[in-house]
Amino acid sequence: MAVADTRTASLLTELAGIVPRLRENGAEAESRRWIPDENIALLEKAGVFRAAVPERFGGLDLPLADQAKVVAEISRGCGSTGWVAAAWLEGAWVATLYSDEVQQEVFAGGQVRVSGGLAPTGFVVPVDGGFVLNGSWAFNTGCRGADWNFVAAVQELPDGEHDLLYALVPMGELTIADDWDVSAASATGSFTTTATDVFVPAERAVSVAQLLTGGVEGRTNSGATGRNYGLITFVSALSVATYLGIARGALETFLERLPGKAIAYTNWTEQREHPLTQIKVALAANRITAADALADGYLALLQERADAGELPAPDESAGVRGRCGFAIQLVKEAVEELHEVSGASALSRQAHFQRFYRDLEGLSRHGMMTPYTNLELHGRVLLGLDPDTLFL
Repeated sequence: MAVADTRTASLLTELAGIVPRLRENGAEAESRRWIPDENIALLEKAGVFRAAVPERFGGLDLPLADQAKVVAEISRGCGSTGWVAAAWLEGAWVATLYSDEVQQEVFAGGQVRVSGGLAPTGFVVPVDGGFVLNGSWAFNTGCRGADWNFVAAVQELPDGEHDLLYALVPMGELTIADDWDVSAASATGSFTTTATDVFVPAERAVSVAQLLTGGVEGRTNSGATGRNYGLITFVSALSVATYLGIARGALETFLERLPGKAIAYTNWTEQREHPLTQIKVALAANRITAADALADGYLALLQERADAGELPAPDESAGVRGRCGFAIQLVKEAVEELHEVSGASALSRQAHFQRFYRDLEGLSRHGMMTPYTNLELHGRVLLGLDPDTLFL
């Protein structure tokens, strides 16, 4: 067994042991609109926040497919905790695209939590030695527990054109608004963060072109290291693992409630014996299995490209995004099948199933992850049209 396989197996075993606790903490997480400190401590103890850190800094340096397994297992316990973990792992991987000098600063502790987002809702002005950053970024998942934050900002060039930069900023230099109050994924703590005249050293602000191509100067891990995935496809693929884990958690908690459960106002004393329930469970299980198979395919493709020192071709990136969207659609339908026969008692906030259902419904509305946006992109490319997006 390879070293990475051993590390992953150990981490997954540790996570399987804390899944019940993550579920039990679900109601508290929702009420405080942010995952409990205990959840973070459990993930930290297991080594989750070392998963994306390069080995030379004391990290586990897990391949993308293994990171996806980690995120899915966490999400099987709590969808919000899984979404936060995915965001932090994605942020840590983004930090590996910066120069060695920046990486040394970010990964100094051997494990790290990096939040952020891709929407350019800030702006920077060049000054001596770097930039001054201003702006606000909504939906900043995990910001309350992050060490660092990466943000997108626009720079106006002397000729009137604009450039898009991504800046890495210590979380303590940003303010966090108390504005996350939603009906799904409510424990992700996706509050708005704001920068007011924050100085960013030049080495911590790089262009989007450099991030997309992995071409930041002073970066020695830019060769065929097996960890240089395309930025957008990496984020998409790892995020989908949350949906897959939530669906598994929903199926498990649905099945746990069935023994001895009657169908109200009928003569059915065991819902398990009703053919409709049997069909719905089979449909849900097979949709989840199909989504897993799709994920295995695009994860293998991205790893193949990374191992060869290549980025995915545009049509491959569009295909990954399309398959990500279809995988989300499949698991969404799977959990909806179960919800239709879950009964009114499943609406209780004490029932774990309803939280999985709501989280999956809510997260399927995410701007970059919503199925139809991704399927439209994939369809355009299949039809020989321009993808009409920079997010490839």
